Amino acid sequence: MTQTQPTDDTHQFATASRTVTWQRPGQGDFTALATMTGLEQLRSIEQGLMPRPPVMDTIDVCGFTAEKGHVVVEMRAQEFHYNPLGGMHGGMIATLLDTAAGCSVHSTLAVGEGYTSLDLTTKFLRAVTVDSGLLRCEGTVLQRGRRTALAQAELRDEAGKLVAHATSSCMIFS
Repeated sequence: MTQTQPTDDTHQFATASRTVTWQRPGQGDFTALATMTGLEQLRSIEQGLMPRPPVMDTIDVCGFTAEKGHVVVEMRAQEFHYNPLGGMHGGMIATLLDTAAGCSVHSTLAVGEGYTSLDLTTKFLRAVTVDSGLLRCEGTVLQRGRRTALAQAELRDEAGKLVAHATSSCMIFS
């Protein structure tokens, strides 16, 4: 059996493009971060006083608000988030959940404290497509100790339907 290779003109698919621009980290009064609480750090990013983390521009986060122990991250579902099956890639959903859960812990940090995620347990409940519209991810600290914190995040579509949920354990350090 002979197989022929397709010629270039047999696979002409419509294309789209996207340019991502971000603010380079470490700009502004970067040393001031060391004198701020976690909530003050997040609010300075929220207010444009410090650059946003590049990942927010990479995935096209359009909204971010922080209160102590609670964070909201918003992003519109878009084609460039898709997996091969035509829905939002699970990694994009997990990134939103991890951001909201982690930043909710970040918002509780005292001056001089840092944190890192230890785990993220994610439950995908329904498909997300461009028809899902604006996604709203809320992260909340469930328990904050001296060395660890437990947080959760819920991701809802524009209609308010729960599409994914996650819990995260974080280690807190000086």
